[in-house]
Amino acid sequence: MLKGKTALVTGSTSGIGLGIAKALAAQGANIVLNGFGDVEGPKAEIAALGVQVAYHGADMTKPAEIEAMVAFAKETFGSLDVLVNNAGIQHVARIENFPVERWDAVIAINLSSAFHATRAALPGMLAKNWGRIINVASVHGLVGSAEKSAYVAAKHGIVGLTKVTALENATSGVTCNAICPGWVLTPLVQKQVDAKAAALGITNEEATGLLLGEKEPSKQFTSTDELGALAVFFCSPAGNNVRGVAWNMDGGWVAQ
Repeated sequence: MLKGKTALVTGSTSGIGLGIAKALAAQGANIVLNGFGDVEGPKAEIAALGVQVAYHGADMTKPAEIEAMVAFAKETFGSLDVLVNNAGIQHVARIENFPVERWDAVIAINLSSAFHATRAALPGMLAKNWGRIINVASVHGLVGSAEKSAYVAAKHGIVGLTKVTALENATSGVTCNAICPGWVLTPLVQKQVDAKAAALGITNEEATGLLLGEKEPSKQFTSTDELGALAVFFCSPAGNNVRGVAWNMDGGWVAQ
């Protein structure tokens, strides 16, 4: 379905971003990865799906590097057709104790980077009258949780940015939508489960139940494969008139 197209996925060397990148690659898209940590492993996983893959290490707090990454995608593969704004970080603290530098970093990476990448990608998409911008928000783009002020503010901002981007391009072939996951079993979340199990002296399964039971009625994780499948849907002909939605995959979290 996406053969001959190029997708740039930020924060894609692991977790949700890598899952979405693999789903798009499985549909034939060439992939530009971005992120920290191991790069060669994710590149090999994408290449094994029979597409071309490249990597750009843009620092997502720096607008000039984000612009350079978008230009790199176009220069490497000839176009940028799908932009997935996924890069994100987290910090947990009460507002009065929240370090200012951590607030600035969360807003920069989780919100401002999506604006800068979108701003750079839109002209090329509009010139071809086809493009897909997918913003990975969070259930916290729809509801709040204590001690997550910066993250919740940024993700609510992502949902707002999604709506404006969709409206500004509503008569074109460029769509913009947001995915709002609840708990996803990424390596980072697995560490939280392991820590809870060790601290309470319970099994990993019991710790998982406690973690999910606090918020997620289904008591099951959303998988990165499921999130990737939703991204593919947004890119499909069936998604042509899906514009400006914040689609929660959260096991019923916000239905309560």
